[in-house]
Amino acid sequence: MASPQGCEEAAVSRLTRGLAAGEEAAFREFHTRYFDRLFRYLIVAAHGDEALARDALQETYVRVARHARRFEDEQAFWDWMAVLARSAVADGGRRQSRYRRLLAIFQSQPQPAPRREDEAIFGALEFAMQQLGDADRALLERKYGAGCTAREIAAENGLSEGAVESRLGRIRRELRGQILKLLRQEG
Repeated sequence: MASPQGCEEAAVSRLTRGLAAGEEAAFREFHTRYFDRLFRYLIVAAHGDEALARDALQETYVRVARHARRFEDEQAFWDWMAVLARSAVADGGRRQSRYRRLLAIFQSQPQPAPRREDEAIFGALEFAMQQLGDADRALLERKYGAGCTAREIAAENGLSEGAVESRLGRIRRELRGQILKLLRQEG
């Protein structure tokens, strides 16, 4: 007769094999079995910051999906997930800290009056941004406004990292062309 631990180890082996193969049913089972436990762990790791814990949970899911491999026992699998979760909290905390520092610097320093050339460039940029499609503007906002990496954007949208980089390059070229065209018309 199989021991309960032997059954659990077989279940973890089957689950992690399915995760590594990208099986949707395995991801559903993973979510059902580990969501609450991971979230509680992340709340503690994030020192009670629920927003950071939720962001880290999403990032942990992405990392599990991206780096899934087979594990033979529950403790090894949990230890691996805990490392992914702790690094997601640390990464999220660093992003928040950088954002807060930049915001504080920006708010505490008097901003010089924009030069005439800068006003023209910003005006041209604003106009060129309005000419972009909604999807392109949203992509730029995720990359440059929210500070997401191409890898993160790719994971969010089910694209390859190369596809995201390619789209960003095309959008930047389009913006540059529009801005130069507008500035030549003014000058």
